[in-house]
Amino acid sequence: MTIKLPNLPYAQDALEPHISAETMALHHGKHHKGYVKKTNKLIEGTPLDDLELVDIITQARERAAIPLLNNSQQAWNHTFLWESMTPNGPIEPEGHIAQLVKEAYGKMDRFKAEFKESATGQFGSGWTWLVLDGSKLKIMSTSNADSPVATHLTPLLTLDVWEHAYYLDYRNERAKYVETFLDHLINWKFAAQNLESLSQAA
Repeated sequence: MTIKLPNLPYAQDALEPHISAETMALHHGKHHKGYVKKTNKLIEGTPLDDLELVDIITQARERAAIPLLNNSQQAWNHTFLWESMTPNGPIEPEGHIAQLVKEAYGKMDRFKAEFKESATGQFGSGWTWLVLDGSKLKIMSTSNADSPVATHLTPLLTLDVWEHAYYLDYRNERAKYVETFLDHLINWKFAAQNLESLSQAA
């Protein structure tokens, strides 16, 4: 099986003025595409060639196959990222996800403050995640390509804090980029769908 580069779930310019079409063209069409290409090259002719991407990540982690782990995680992370943003924001959380946010953070302002602190506090490249840890929400950041996928944690949302995700639009102002994501782009419906899929699988 060849890992495919997924299409964006919206037009390349759909996130403007918050994220430019130029950034999306480079981020999706160059960076994400590159991770997919490298993953396929690393699994070609091996038993991993027939596996789904999450299973490739699991195998790479167990084997400490670092180049494959980095590229396969980045391929997965970016697919998850595109869905974590929406051109139809801001959308407030509703239902079960809203209840969990209230239990963990009280008010939305506190959630945003803690997410921003985690994202801006990540030294160097990485990702900031909203995950489900057991029955509770948790904000966490991971370095470089690291990801909670295929662990005991369930990713609900993510934000890429590698410079390639924001430098053309925000230069070195990561904090402004994070604030824009939280105020205009965050896709709570996607988080709710990920949460609901757990209930259906139980």
